[in-house]
Amino acid sequence: MVYENMVCENMVCGDTVCAFDKERGRAAMTREILVEISDNLQEGKANAVVELVLEALEAGVPPRTILDQGLLAGMGIIGGKFKANEVFVPEVLVAARAMNRGAEALKPALAAEGVRARGVAVIGTVRGDWHDIGKNLVKMMMEGKGIEMIDIGVDAPPERFLEAAREHGAAIVCCSALLTTTMGEIKPVVDLIKGSELGGKVKIMVGGAPITQGFCEQVGADCYTPDAATAADAAISLLR
Repeated sequence: MVYENMVCENMVCGDTVCAFDKERGRAAMTREILVEISDNLQEGKANAVVELVLEALEAGVPPRTILDQGLLAGMGIIGGKFKANEVFVPEVLVAARAMNRGAEALKPALAAEGVRARGVAVIGTVRGDWHDIGKNLVKMMMEGKGIEMIDIGVDAPPERFLEAAREHGAAIVCCSALLTTTMGEIKPVVDLIKGSELGGKVKIMVGGAPITQGFCEQVGADCYTPDAATAADAAISLLR
């Protein structure tokens, strides 16, 4: 879709009214293309999202505005619907793919303007556990909030969490466990990080099917959430 410059209909061009009309036209065009980006992202139309992001940049829309009011706004709507059981994992996956494609297209412009992520978080499934669906959903939801995610994968020992947090300057470490037999592997991660120079600086989030608020408190973690969308909201709060 090509967005034409909206021209003033006032017959006396160059006066104050004409300038106002032109500015109003530009604002309307910006709102329209941002809504298009959000809508196509929610529908998982990755190619359309990329094209619209590039068109928005060409039309002079600031990269941060495209990110916040286009990409992140669309992913935020998907996250809210997921939390309310209005959409499910397949819809989240295709929306997240569209989000990531759009973000890649936008990345050079963001870097040129010095726009940075809201923060960095390390995420992984603990040692002995090979499940990754829940971890991947949390990762996508957090990326949809503008957080840079460092995914260390599955079967991750405590040392890998610590090394990744050090290397990337993470403010949050997210530990996932999907089995009752592996949930005990969370405490060594918590103990190792809190006993290092990162103790008190890095917040530790935990989650997974067998995890509860009581378990979170028992192992000394900082935050537990029952689902991916809530985890993303909690991460933003921890970064403030």
